[in-house]
Amino acid sequence: MKLATRLIHAGEPEQPFAGAVSMPIFQSSTFLASGSTDYHDLKYIRLNNTPNHQVLHAKLAALENAEAALVTASGMAAITTTLLALLKSGDHFLAQDCLYGGTLDFINQDLPGLGIECDLIDGQQPETWKSCLRPNTRAIYVETITNPLMQVIDLEKVVSFARQNGLVSIVDNTFASPINFRPAEIGFDISLHSCTKYLNGHSDIVAGAVIGRRKLVESVRHKLNHFGASLDPHACFLLHRGLKTLAVRMAHQNRAALVLARFLADHPMVAGVNYPGLAQDPYHAMASKLLDGFSGMLSFEINGDRQKAIALMEALEIPFCAPSLGGVESLVTRPATTSHAGMTPDQRAAAGISDQLIRVSVGLEDPEDLVDDYRQALEKIG
Repeated sequence: MKLATRLIHAGEPEQPFAGAVSMPIFQSSTFLASGSTDYHDLKYIRLNNTPNHQVLHAKLAALENAEAALVTASGMAAITTTLLALLKSGDHFLAQDCLYGGTLDFINQDLPGLGIECDLIDGQQPETWKSCLRPNTRAIYVETITNPLMQVIDLEKVVSFARQNGLVSIVDNTFASPINFRPAEIGFDISLHSCTKYLNGHSDIVAGAVIGRRKLVESVRHKLNHFGASLDPHACFLLHRGLKTLAVRMAHQNRAALVLARFLADHPMVAGVNYPGLAQDPYHAMASKLLDGFSGMLSFEINGDRQKAIALMEALEIPFCAPSLGGVESLVTRPATTSHAGMTPDQRAAAGISDQLIRVSVGLEDPEDLVDDYRQALEKIG
């Protein structure tokens, strides 16, 4: 089946429960014992194995052509549990130097106290990665499209490097979604998602996902069972429902983001636009090779200081000024005060995240209306 069809039908029960076409919510913490002798196979809501969970796991695995999948209570639960399941005290791993701020905070502030070390690598210079390897290096962690600068590195080289050096390859695929990129198809071991974003698409739940090789996903599941970061069945239902419209939502957002990016790139008050769909973007060639679409995310810098950026955001009438992304409504935010607020000013400057950088999540509004809104806002602050 094509991807749009799999979104609707993959993982669904062969016989709908009580004939219900829409998956019911199994709001029960406790289920009859099945005689299992393995703790992780007990039917229990905290073990992420209610019917609502099982359908999601099968569907998510099918979407990325992977062996297995697991949902979690949040995107950060997916990230942290995966790293703690695959790494132990005394281990070392490599991570791309431009990542979501919450991930960087966990790497820099939490993992060292657990005896796990990390070297940040330049994704644009794969020839330097080998020099960072140690005898205890176990994994390499990257993002498909980085947050918030929209970089797209050579992901095939990441997979090749991991295989050559016996590392687990992990990629956060949130910004791309399975519509634009399916990591398992080029050999990634693990793909992570904040399902809060595109997969659910309606800004009404927090959830995460781990997708990839069955043995590794099983290790993450066992760790998650002890941590207790399970997804509530009602949130499972909402995520399940949201997934079914992902293809049509993502197609619109891919297209609308390109329209807005082109407008901003041509505006004299805009210093620069980060969007790999633009022909002049330094990551366009790589993104065109790897991705089926360029996402609904972009960022740009205004000509001016922080106050000018704030004024622009306040002058916009359609987007909400709010963190998060991937919903039906357009959002704008300054990463310096939201997604990357945990970094010091020096760390943000080193990562290329200025105070006047604005990140945009393009929603399902008409792109012409969005362009008109940005035009009037830019004129107002000009």
